[in-house]
Amino acid sequence: MMADIDAAGRVAGKRVLVTGAARGMGRSHAVRLAAEGADLILIDICSPIDSLDYPLSTEAELEETAQLVRKQDRVAITCVADVRDETAMKAAVDAAAEELGGLDAAVANAGVLTVGTWDATTAEHWRVVVDVNLIGAWNTCAAVIPHLITQGGGSLVNISSSAGIKGTPLHVPYTASKHGIVGMSRALANELAAQSIRVNTVHPTGVMTGMAPPSMHDQMTARADLVPLFLNALPAPLIDASDVSNAVLFLVSDESRYVTGLEFKVDAGVSIR
Repeated sequence: MMADIDAAGRVAGKRVLVTGAARGMGRSHAVRLAAEGADLILIDICSPIDSLDYPLSTEAELEETAQLVRKQDRVAITCVADVRDETAMKAAVDAAAEELGGLDAAVANAGVLTVGTWDATTAEHWRVVVDVNLIGAWNTCAAVIPHLITQGGGSLVNISSSAGIKGTPLHVPYTASKHGIVGMSRALANELAAQSIRVNTVHPTGVMTGMAPPSMHDQMTARADLVPLFLNALPAPLIDASDVSNAVLFLVSDESRYVTGLEFKVDAGVSIR
């Protein structure tokens, strides 16, 4: 099924995949893109991960995102898949892309966070965070790239963090994984430029989403000396998911057709502190 290329909007007719789409930033990206004319493939794990101390999304939340997309008169295809599973991601992307008639862009948004000082950080923390955040972003890109090549180009948007720019403490695996996304994206931007595939990263400061380990407050209280590293320059303790989605929309759209290898900060100035 081909998208309606006559629809109005900044990404009219584009077919875009979003991971971590059931809630938070992923939902915001999907709805914003749909409002500007895109059809969506929505992927989320929709089940808990034992080593995390906050709940993950549900299938009901993923379906709610789909309904919000459909209210914009756009197509929404939902897939329950774990970004850590290379085989499952490829199968889900291939099936959904066939249904839509192709893919034009992807937003690797799925991510998790563990909190703790260096001496409380375990091998299990490292594995789950790196596997979801970095390997998951790689699996998303790897599943999507063949479809973008078939289309003659496209856009990969990998969600990093302000922690992918500065040395944010108290979640070392998260900071390392978000730096890793930058390196991966730069390398892909160079390698895929000849195929007209653009690869960019987005770097939010703290965003009001469900990714909120309850232990973070305790850690900040115990290490008050580190609090200034988390303070934004602009007068906002947190930003809205929609602020990040505006950057995603630009990078998916043809307005950014010559933008690749960019580290797009939407961080209220936290990385200049």
